[in-house]
Amino acid sequence: MKKINVMVLSALLLVLLVGCGKKDHPGEHADGKVHIVATNSILADMVNEVGKDHVLVHSIVPVGTDPHEYEPLPEDVAKSSDADIIFYNGLNLETGGNGWFTKLMETSHKKSEEDYFAVSVGVEPQYLTSKGQESEQDPHAWLDIANGLIYIENITKTLVAKDPEHQADYEKNAKEYSAKLTELNDNSKDKFSKLPKDKALLVTSEGAFKYFSKAYGLEAAYIWEINTENQGTPDQMKHIIDKIDSTNVASLFVETSVDPRSMESVSKATSIPIYKKIFTDSLAKTGEVGDTYLDMMAYNLEIIYDGLNK
Repeated sequence: MKKINVMVLSALLLVLLVGCGKKDHPGEHADGKVHIVATNSILADMVNEVGKDHVLVHSIVPVGTDPHEYEPLPEDVAKSSDADIIFYNGLNLETGGNGWFTKLMETSHKKSEEDYFAVSVGVEPQYLTSKGQESEQDPHAWLDIANGLIYIENITKTLVAKDPEHQADYEKNAKEYSAKLTELNDNSKDKFSKLPKDKALLVTSEGAFKYFSKAYGLEAAYIWEINTENQGTPDQMKHIIDKIDSTNVASLFVETSVDPRSMESVSKATSIPIYKKIFTDSLAKTGEVGDTYLDMMAYNLEIIYDGLNK
């Protein structure tokens, strides 16, 4: 995708601000809702679950698209400039790589902790392990439901602070939503605890499952560490094949948002089948399995357990 010139975005923003005017507080829109921008579909779904009828949510990164490297569209600038609240993941997801989110906030004249908020505040970060990247945070915290609950708590606090009129609704919705996620998390921990240790190796294309693996007693193995890469290098391929050959792992997995060819090569070299696709950086399309965060996590937990337990 071609990069959009910052000057063009700034010009568009100026037109929008002149036409719309700045809102004094959330809810001063024609529809009476709090207008919210979330950086990806997973966060957008969380906000919708907490805000329900009181919010109108726009996801910047479309379903099925990698959020690590993204170029905002004019619609994203328009929505961001008009938003009452902007939620982003943090942990170096949107601000690493090409830093598209930082550029978007600057273009939209938004301020941290006033207009835009990281939902991962309070999460204990894990770090990349590749040489030269050891100080960089792994952004995929939401793949551990315990961290997802922290996200929901942060979203709820921000909604209440920005729109106190609907505090009771936000807190009620968050409590009910968190209870469903907690039940899924507790049941899954119990189930994974019974998985034989020699099968507890989760092999994926991207190293996105460190948080997940730590939560459910697995070892994470992968071809490349983060999705700024598209295909495995010869060294990466040899490393993962050697790792697999030293275990009794029954299944490999490929993510819905990556090119499957590298994992297909690993499968051919090891004679271990790819069990199914799993979700990492994006929900499924509306109406399909995995189109909500709760459903996505339930699906991942079931599919990964079944594949490893073969």
